[in-house]
Amino acid sequence: MELGWLLWGAAVLLLLHVLMELSPAVNFVLRIGFYYVLCIVVSGLTAPVCVLVNGGRTVKNMRIIKTVVKTFKYFFGLRFEVKGLENFEVEGPAIIVSNHQSILDMMGLMEVLPDGCVQVGKKELMYAGTVGLITYLGGVIFINRKSTTSAKMVMAEVAKTMTAENVKVWVYPEGTRNCTGDLLPFKKGAFHLAVQAQVPVIPVVYSSFTTFYNPKKNLFTSGKIKVEVLPPIETKGLTSDDVSDLTDRCYNIMRETLFRLSGRPGEGKDSS
Repeated sequence: MELGWLLWGAAVLLLLHVLMELSPAVNFVLRIGFYYVLCIVVSGLTAPVCVLVNGGRTVKNMRIIKTVVKTFKYFFGLRFEVKGLENFEVEGPAIIVSNHQSILDMMGLMEVLPDGCVQVGKKELMYAGTVGLITYLGGVIFINRKSTTSAKMVMAEVAKTMTAENVKVWVYPEGTRNCTGDLLPFKKGAFHLAVQAQVPVIPVVYSSFTTFYNPKKNLFTSGKIKVEVLPPIETKGLTSDDVSDLTDRCYNIMRETLFRLSGRPGEGKDSS
């Protein structure tokens, strides 16, 4: 009986392997499905550890979460090439901004996430089962993107928390995922926050995923992701009148870096 189940299991695995090789769509669905299952299961297993070790919701849990998520890359054949981590070593709080490409960004985030750093995420994430639970325990700050007033109030509280607790805040200024190989226009909330708190902005850029991940083409294979942490941009002395210029400056630097890391070095300067 057990031998029969083993044979059936082997046959199913073989069939899935053949289908993945023959059909990009099947390969994409199975890999994405496995990613979702991995996130749900691992979140459920990690949450109790966070509670036992740190007693509940705290940014300290990010060390545990980071350690676990950094193993995900081995399941999907992803390699990270990281430069500039020393640029995180600023005294006091800071705003970290990075490009936002896909659901795989979590792996890239955890690959370089500095200690004492909280993320800003959409409120809907709170209700994503065990994934929502683990993000809550990790101290993620949730914002209602549909309510401008609510978002501004939350960001004002973030500014107070950031300076009082001496933490860094990670924001995706594009506001939504963008897997086009380019940047969407930046929203100004993160830059208002940086100027209000008079803390530096640290840009982080990930190379384009489009060579190995593209949902429109059912593409999800192994690949290499280049990550560069850029030098901090100071905001001391800046006022709300300078936010637009600060936003544009950061956008142009990050866009140029994105194209360079993605093997398109001329496009950033020509298009900005």
